[in-house]
Amino acid sequence: MVVPRLIERKRDGGTLTGDEWRELITRFTAGQVPDYQMAALAMAVFYRGLAPDELSALTDAMLGSGDRLHFKGEARPRVDKHSTGGVGDKTSLLLAPMLAACGVVVPMMSGRGLGHTGGTLDKLEAIPGFRTGLSLAQTEQQAREIGLAMIGQTAEIAPADGKLYALRDVTATVESIPLISASIMSKKLAEGLTGLVLDVKIGSGAFLPEPERALDLARTMIALGTARGCPTVALITAMDRPLGVACGNALEVVESIAGLRGEGPADLMAVTFALGVEMLLLAGLDSDAAAARRRLEGVIASGAALDRFRQMVAAQGGDDAVVDHPDRLPTAPVRVDVLAERAGVVAQVEPRALGRAIIELGGGRREVTDAVLPDVGLEVQAKPGHTVQRGDRLAVIHARSRDAADAVVATVRAAIRIGDTLPDILPLVAWRVTSAGASRYGDS
Repeated sequence: MVVPRLIERKRDGGTLTGDEWRELITRFTAGQVPDYQMAALAMAVFYRGLAPDELSALTDAMLGSGDRLHFKGEARPRVDKHSTGGVGDKTSLLLAPMLAACGVVVPMMSGRGLGHTGGTLDKLEAIPGFRTGLSLAQTEQQAREIGLAMIGQTAEIAPADGKLYALRDVTATVESIPLISASIMSKKLAEGLTGLVLDVKIGSGAFLPEPERALDLARTMIALGTARGCPTVALITAMDRPLGVACGNALEVVESIAGLRGEGPADLMAVTFALGVEMLLLAGLDSDAAAARRRLEGVIASGAALDRFRQMVAAQGGDDAVVDHPDRLPTAPVRVDVLAERAGVVAQVEPRALGRAIIELGGGRREVTDAVLPDVGLEVQAKPGHTVQRGDRLAVIHARSRDAADAVVATVRAAIRIGDTLPDILPLVAWRVTSAGASRYGDS
């Protein structure tokens, strides 16, 4: 195999055979194809795309590059959820314990922050002692015992994707539908699932802001899952403003705990319930959305969901006292209010700019190897459509120093634009997509 010839063929609009993709991924995983060649191929795919057979071969090759969870003899449904990412998107921290409390096994594999978006693993690791690096055997045992495990991608699962994922963020090839699809589905199919729900974001803070591209991504992943015996459903949700109030690792854990107590922000809980309903429907525990919603509300009201979160934290080495005492989580020493400079209506709360501000504070990554500060971030009280007066608090910056906070004040202020008229706001959940097609969310 002469890799430059494959790059050249893809660059010029040609296709690679299934055998070529399989050999390429095998050699890349073994370290026999250097990163610079795979990065060049990723850029060619970014511009030229993949034919359906190529995408199928790439996905299967990455899936086959490692081991998978099997859950032999497990009768309970196994359902996971995956989000394409955003600012303040902490629904995974709520959904896994909620679904486990309902009787679903949730072996959730998540990622770290990518670009301007936060990562579930970084949030969990803000809990002192929490370990995301469980082996497959440990993950399966824990999921059987308490119904859930929240882990990072290990060397055992789709190691080819792990290597390629690390390249995408630093080579500007993130926003590629084939690469996103193969990456997500190779990991999720390795979890031994009986169903998968996708949260595909749209809006200015999404990797694919346009609804048409988001729908294309959803259809692509649904087809990959369905063809491999994993029924898959997608919701298209809004990321034209942060989800919830907290944006930053420890801050989002605090807000997630509040949500599990029934005290979460309305927008966060609306999206969480919508996704949770789809997970229960795929699990076969309920036959209609209303019954599924009542079941989810019940495990929050009873405290069962919060208790599952507590069990998971303890099982993975974390300080489970944070569940009852969130002030045990890391706290930044400096807080600076960002106030409205004029009266009016909040016309825009730009997630990408706020995500960049969090990175500047140290709460995200510029490079894959960057360390992340768990305590810094933002509380963004402003929401599009809110009426504000001069001097009202729009956001709070949590920083390690006053200088660090002052350095992002202008960025945060510019991200929250005050106008005179009500803005157009995306619906929190816009579309529901299944293998049968797409429909506006809520349409019968």
